[in-house]
Parts: sequence; C-alpha cells; structure tokens
Amino acid sequence: MSYQPPVKRFPSKAERFFVSSVCCQENPCHIMFIYLFVLFVFLFVCCCFRSSSLTMSRYSGVMLQRWGAASAWITLLLLSFCSGVAGIQYKLAEEKPPNTLIGSLAADQGLPDTGHLYKLEVGSPYLRVDGKTGDIYTTEVPIDRETLKDCRYLFEGDPCYLEFEVSITDLIKGQGPRLIEGRIEIMDLNDNTPQFASPILSLSIPENTHVGTLFPIPMATDKDSGTNGIADYSLTPPPDAASLFSLQVAQDTDEKQPQLIVLGNLDREARDSYDLSIKVVDGGTPPRYSSALLRVTITDVNDNPPRFEKSHYEAELLENSPTGHSVLQVKANDSDMGPNGEVTYSLHQASAVVQRLLNIDRNTGIIYVKGLVDREEVGVLKFYVVAKDSGPPVKSSKAQVTITVKDQNDNAPTITIRGIGLVTHEDGVANISEDTPVGTPVALVEVSDRDEGENAIVTCVVAGDVPFQLTRASESANEKKRKYFLQTTTLLDYERIKEYRIEIVGVDSGNPALSSTNSLKVQVTDTNDNAPIFSPSLFEVDFAEENQPGDKVLDVTATDADSGTNAELTYSIIMDQSIRGLFEINANTGEVRVLDQLDREHQEQYEFHVAASDKGVPSQRGTATVMVRVLDRNDNDPKFMLSGYSFSVLENMPPLSPVGMVTVQDADKGENAKVRLSVEPDNGKFVIQNGTGTILSSISFDREKESTYTFRLKAVDGGDPPRSSYVGVTINVLDENDNDPYVIKPSNSSYKFLPPLSSPNTPVERVEAEDMDTGPNAELQYSIVSGNPHGLFRISPNDGEIVLTKEFTRKHNGLHRLVVRVSDKGKPPRHATALVHIFVNETIGNVTLIESLVGYSLTTPLETDIAGDPQEYLRQQTNTVYAVLAGLAGVILVIVAAVVIRHWLQKKAKSGYQAGKKESKDLYAPKQGPKSSKSKKGKKNKAPKPAKPIEEDEEASLQKGLKFNLMNDSVNDSPRIHLPLNYPPGSPDLGRHYRSNSPLPSIQLQPQSPSASKKHQAVQDLPATNTFVGTGDNSSSGSDQYSDYRITANPPKYSSKQVGEYYISAPVYNGNIIWSDNVW
Repeated sequence: MSYQPPVKRFPSKAERFFVSSVCCQENPCHIMFIYLFVLFVFLFVCCCFRSSSLTMSRYSGVMLQRWGAASAWITLLLLSFCSGVAGIQYKLAEEKPPNTLIGSLAADQGLPDTGHLYKLEVGSPYLRVDGKTGDIYTTEVPIDRETLKDCRYLFEGDPCYLEFEVSITDLIKGQGPRLIEGRIEIMDLNDNTPQFASPILSLSIPENTHVGTLFPIPMATDKDSGTNGIADYSLTPPPDAASLFSLQVAQDTDEKQPQLIVLGNLDREARDSYDLSIKVVDGGTPPRYSSALLRVTITDVNDNPPRFEKSHYEAELLENSPTGHSVLQVKANDSDMGPNGEVTYSLHQASAVVQRLLNIDRNTGIIYVKGLVDREEVGVLKFYVVAKDSGPPVKSSKAQVTITVKDQNDNAPTITIRGIGLVTHEDGVANISEDTPVGTPVALVEVSDRDEGENAIVTCVVAGDVPFQLTRASESANEKKRKYFLQTTTLLDYERIKEYRIEIVGVDSGNPALSSTNSLKVQVTDTNDNAPIFSPSLFEVDFAEENQPGDKVLDVTATDADSGTNAELTYSIIMDQSIRGLFEINANTGEVRVLDQLDREHQEQYEFHVAASDKGVPSQRGTATVMVRVLDRNDNDPKFMLSGYSFSVLENMPPLSPVGMVTVQDADKGENAKVRLSVEPDNGKFVIQNGTGTILSSISFDREKESTYTFRLKAVDGGDPPRSSYVGVTINVLDENDNDPYVIKPSNSSYKFLPPLSSPNTPVERVEAEDMDTGPNAELQYSIVSGNPHGLFRISPNDGEIVLTKEFTRKHNGLHRLVVRVSDKGKPPRHATALVHIFVNETIGNVTLIESLVGYSLTTPLETDIAGDPQEYLRQQTNTVYAVLAGLAGVILVIVAAVVIRHWLQKKAKSGYQAGKKESKDLYAPKQGPKSSKSKKGKKNKAPKPAKPIEEDEEASLQKGLKFNLMNDSVNDSPRIHLPLNYPPGSPDLGRHYRSNSPLPSIQLQPQSPSASKKHQAVQDLPATNTFVGTGDNSSSGSDQYSDYRITANPPKYSSKQVGEYYISAPVYNGNIIWSDNVW
C-alpha cells in the first residue's frame, strides 16, 4: 500500500491575529510570557481530556499535535513581527497592468511636489517613479507574487513585500539628495490552480473498518494564499461505490483536510479497490479547480499510528557544515506489533531547498546534511517529518522541524557604487562638473555583508587623499545594509585636477575580519567658469577723419582660462544707436574696421564696447571699451551763426561803444579753428574785437545825419591753407524819446456846455494831442487823473473821446474840471496834461460868470476837484463866519490862542479863491508891498523873470497867490476881470496863445522863487502851446449860477525830469468884487 504524507500546514488566522495583537503592545516580552502560560494550560487540559475519553483518543492526539505546532508558529511569528521596522508601505495586488499607480510620495507622505527630482534607486524592473511628483507606477514587467525572490518560500499567511528606494533631489536650493525607503505588500490574486501531488492518489483502508471511519486524503496545494487558496473538496464516486464512500472536509487551522468517510462495510474478497474522482476548488473569483483519481485499496487492519516524542523539533546548523553532518534525530513510537509497529521516516512537504540541503535516515530518523548549507541563501529550514508504520493500513503522524542556520564569517563585505540624483555612472566612471557645490553627493555607496551579527557590521572608509568623504544616506535600522553618500569636501577645479580615482574599503567585524574594495573614477568636467578677459580693458586709438571705408582701426584680443570649446572665442561689437553702421569686427580675429567715412566735426570721439564670448554652455562673455579719437583736418570754413547781422543803436552814443556782437564758429579743431575777424571796407568808423566778436563804433551816431551803416566782416581760420567766410552787417540808428506829447485841442480855458438832462454815453469832448517822436514813443494814451470824483465821465484811452457815464443830479450842476493826462509809450514815458471844463446847467445865462469860473479853475491846484454842487459855497461861507467868531473869542481869552487863530486865518486866506466868498481887501493885497497905486503899477508893468527848473517836490506846489483887480463899472453889470493886455518877451510860451485884446484875465506863469513860503501848482506838464484862458467864442456862454466843489486829495507826484513845474503868479489889483443882482 502506498501512503502519502500530509501536506504542510500554516498558521491559522486566529494565530496571526493573536500574534499581531501581541506585537502591538508596549512590552512584548511580558505579553509573550502570558501567551506561553496560556498555551501550556491549554495543552494540559487537552492531555487530561485525552486520558478521560478513550473514544476521542485519536482526535485529541491530532489536536495536541496541531496545537503544539501552532504554539511554535506563534512564538516564531511573535518574534518576527515584533522586530519589524515601520516605514513607507503600500499594498498592491499582483499581476497589475503597466502604469498602475501604486502611491504618491508627495501626496501620501507630505513630501514636496515641486522643484524636486524623484529617482528610483531600488525597485526596478518592477517599478518606476515619476521624477516630478514622486508617483510610483508598475512597469511592463508584471509582479508575480509566487515568483518574487523574497516571496518564494513564505509560509501561509506571511506577507510578501517588494522593497524600493527613492532619492529626492532639491533642484531649487541645489541641496544633495535624500533617500526614502519603503516597501509594497504584494497581495495575492487567484492566478494559480490548486493541484494534487499526483494525478493518482492511493489510499489503503482495512477491510474491518467501521462505518463512519475517516481516512485522510493527501491534500492538494495552491500557490495562492488566503481566500485564493484551497476552499473545498468534492468526491465523485462511481455508482457501485456511492453507498460505501463519502467525503468530509475537516478544517484544521488554516488548512482544509479532505477525509474519506466509510459509509458501509468493506469486503476485500468481494472487491479490493475502488477508483474515485476527487476535485479541489479554490476560493478565488472565478474559482479554479483540478481533479485527481483517488484509488482506494482495501487492506488488513492496523489501528495504531506512530507517535513522535515531540510535536516540534528545533536545532541549529552551522553553515558550511560538511556533507553527512548529523543535525538532529526525530523519534516516533508505534504501539502495534510486528510489521504494523515498524516505523520509517520521511520528509514531508519539504521545499526544494530543504530537499537539496537535508536528508533523513528512514530507519533511524537522523536528519543529516546533504548539500552545502549557506546561511546567506536560507537562514531557517522549516519542514515536516512523517513517521509511518508497516501495518495494514499504514498509519502515520508528522512533526514539525525547524533548523536555524548559524552564521560564519564567510562573506566579505559587498560594496556597490551607483549613481545618485543627477549624477549618472557609466562603466564605473562618474562625471561631475567643477562647479559642483561642496557636499554634493557623487555616488550612492551601499555596503552590505551577507553574514549576520558581528560578522555583518562593516566599517567603510575612503582610501587616499582625495576631496571626497562618506556620509550616512539614511538612518535605517538594517545594519546589514548601510548606505552612504560619497560627497565632495572641497570645490573642484578642472584646471588643476581633471580626474580622481576613489577607492572605497569595507572591513567587517568578524574574526578573522574580511574586507573588500571598490573604486570609482570621477572625471571633473570643465565648466565655463572663466570669462574671456581683454588686456587692456580700454583700447584707445587716434584715427584721422576723411578716411576710406574699410580702413583698419585696431586689433583687440582676449584670453580665456578655460579649455576646449569653453576657450574658443567669438568677437562682436555691442551695438548702440551712436555707432550703428560705422564699425565692424572680425568675429575670429578681433580686427576692427570702419565702414564709413568719419567726420570729426560730426563726432569727435567714438566710444563703444567689444565683447568676446566663448562657446561654453552657458556662454561667458568679457567686454572691453574701445575709444576712437578722430583727428582733425582743416575741411571747414569759419561760419557765422547768422547769414546777416542787423543791430540797432541809440543815437548820441559815445565813441568806442559796443553796437553789437557776432558769433563765428569753425567746426575744426586746434589751429584750424582759430579765427580772426576784420571789417571790410575799413573806413575807420567801426572796429571789431577778436575773441569776443564785439563791434565797436569809432564815432558818435547822429540819426539826423545818417541813420544806417552797412559793411562786411571777414573771418579767416589758422589752417594751412587758411579758409575764410564773409557776413554782412547793418547798423540802424534809433531815435530816443526826447519829445513830450502836446495837446492840440481843447484849449485849457475853453469849456463845454452840457444840459442836466443829458443821457449816459453822450459824447462830451475829444482830447487831441500829437508827439514828435516815432514808433512807441509817439503812441499816446489818455486818462482822467482827477476832477471826476462822482465817476460821471470816462475817456477812451486810445482816441481821447470823453463821454457821459451816468445821469446828472441837482448837486452835479455847475462847472466840472477834468484833468486829463496824455502819455506816450516811450521808456521812460513822457506826458502832458490838459484841462477839460464842462458846465452843467439848464441854460447859459451869464457867459462872464462861466469865464470867471474857468479862470478860477486855472488858478486852482490840480489835486483839488471842481465838480458842481452850488450848495457847497454856502456851507463854506458859514464855516468861515464861525471860524472868524471863534478866532475873535480866542484872541480875547488867550493871547496864544489868538496867535494860533491868526496863523490859521492866514493859511485860510492863502488857500485861494472860492466862489461866492466875501474876501477882505487885505486878503487880496500883496503882502510884500504897500497898497499904493504906484507899487501896483510898478508890479504890473514889471516883466516876469524867465522860467527856470527847480528840484522835484513830493507834494504838489500850491499857488503863491492869486490877485484879481475887479472894477465895478455899474451896479447892475456883471463883474469883469481886467488883466494886462501886453506881456513882456520873457513870458512863458503859454502866453503866445493868449489874445492881447481879450477882456478876460490873462495869467502869466513864472517859476516861483525858492524863498516863497507856499507854492501853488496850477497846471503841470502842460505843453508850451496850451492855454488857460477861455476864448470867448460862440460856444461859450455865461451862467447865472456856479459852484466850487473841492476835494482835498494827495497831489500826484511827478518827476522834474518828466514834466516842467510851473507856478502861477498874477499882478496884484486893488478893488472890490461887486456882484450883480442876477448872479443868484
């Protein structure tokens, strides 16, 4: 009879849950002791239960064996789980299609997602990493959980991990990379069909088997795990055996054990074998299944299986043990006798590695070494040993065996050098740029030792004096595999050392110690870190103007400390608008040529920059300044700033006075630009100063003799040969403002009659004047300076037209005197004054009275306004009486007051004539002479002194005195004023316009003696042709009433140089003023 050993069993889910829960505690050692205590209690209870129940002896034995194996598994899993190290972990089902996203380091782990470079260091060819985001994807190489190197020999429930390493390089800050380690748990898929060990399974059943007896059927195996593992078995017996056999599937921890149930009595003599079909199905979706032929052979009875002394055997095996070395011996006892008690041993569910390395003596149970044991290949050997008896049927039992392979220091350290980040290696050569910052990783050095313990602790150093060092890349808990960055310690310089041979030595801590070396060739690549340099940095050259296009100017050269293409230079001109199209440079030789003819007068100096650029990447550039000084040639005539000059000068200038200035320029330079000036023709009237260009007159100009002079100026430069030019000059002699305006009309003694009902804008009078000057000196302006306190009149400033501006009222009746000033526009201006009299009344009844009023106006100071209002006379007369009475009272009371009042009365008497006021004889009598008629006659016949200028006074002069000799021809006649009819030759020109036979008073203007106490300024600035006397023509008529309206105002100030100052003086006449009855 053939007997199949039972398949291996795995820890159940309950066991794994228990272990995982235990590993999560803070003190796993205490929990482990509690767990072992509970396990032993459970085994003790099972033994007691076995002894008390004989019917359950077989079941209890199986359970004890299983719980023993489970306890060993739990202990091992507890130790393995509790020693795990946390890290980045993902889960992925196997056989995923390419480019399946596994996880994102940036999104899932909070790592940067911009400005960094992610690179997969370990994990190919199954994985790839997105360099920007850190996303991990599958590749074209499928991940098969069952074929992964680290997952081939896992037990049921053990996770399968695929480890990976990713480096992160900060591209913005230029920092070195950092390393991230993680692993991916590969989840099982239902990609394997469960299989029986053989297509024909043999099972021997004794013929005396009782109904209901169970016989184990060899289990099928499934490379998948978990739910994708074996889910169920089914049996399909032939029709004649359907009543004899059935199938029961027992749940043994994580295994499903198919068992054949005997349903009826067996008779080996009737039939000694049955062929049944058994089917196994896994739990995947869709499920997978396979079938085998179960051949049942009916045998004799053997009712006691062999029993092992231990359910779990453990042993240690030193690696590299020789072949035939005994590891341990298992022993099983069988209570049966004879052949049924003869026990043989065999390996059960042993992996290919176990079968290759170990073997068992089938009779003694000694397990010995069969092949070379290498701990680095496998550290733990787990398998089952089956013990079978020889009785029919064969009974068997199994025990778990765990052999731990102990390490020997038989492996030298392994040094692996690979690229990191942006630094790639090819054939053991790393190329790094000379501008690599200090501390930049050049390579990732991974040092490992396949041994364990002290034998696996490796010390790694860089041999030799090189600017490189090793620094830990990650703080991993795995001491057997350390990773280092090979970093630079100083700045590299390609120009000094171009390559380095770096030897890395690793020595483990075993006894004796083993070592290994690995080397890396680092080639320093040249970077374009040196800019071209011009020597000198400033090129100065003198270049003559009027050159030929294409002439060579100079050569510029530069040098570059780099090599190769980084030192190949290309020359260029840094163009700006000022030199565009003027110069060019040979890109290879640096020769500078001029493209156009230069003109120093256009630009005397050219300054531009030349550049030398190498061909490195990025290119470096050096610059220099080129200064081209253009030398002068005498190619320009002297040039006057104007094509012709015209100057205007005032007449009467003294000789050698400047009359103008010319400017001459020569665009050349040096002696070619020195210019001398001369006058042509040289008639002695004008000379010119060289250097300033000032024209001086040798004569004094007289516009009346000659008003214009013309000549030429010649300019000659100092070049060889000299160049010259000419310009015409015109001198115009200007007139001065030396004539005052003079009034043509109206006469100062005339008047205009205007009815009170005249409407506004009524024309009154036009003042006409002339000026002997020309131009602005003869342009006249008219203005009313006084005599218009009510604003009744206005005058046109351009033509002198006087118009009425508002309606008259009763107080406006009477005589109005407007003082009109006529000014020219010369600088300084000159002016004349005209008096315009306007008589406002309903009628003209008394012409003599009007003429008397006009005569009074001529003797009244100009600052006093005469502007109508006849009631003013009565008020003044009343005030005078009151003043006299007050003065007399003051004289009686106080002598001093009398003197003051007398002085005041004297001043009052000297203030001038007032219309209608009664005057005393003493008031009009001359104070400097007696009252005899001889003295009057003598004074009357005395010729006036000729007028002479006096100093300018700030206040207007007052009239010294006005004396009228009034004769009363008859009581009923109007008063008449008799003045002398003949005037001496020394009288002012004003008297030329007086009519010698006029009945009206005539007034002489004489300069006032400086010794006079008071001055009366009658009319200022009047031209010599003006008059103060009314003509008495038909346009003038008398009036039966008049008024004297005076307003005291500040007198206008006149310069003695602008206007003549005339003082009014009249002969003294004795007599009384007799008024006719029809005056009021």
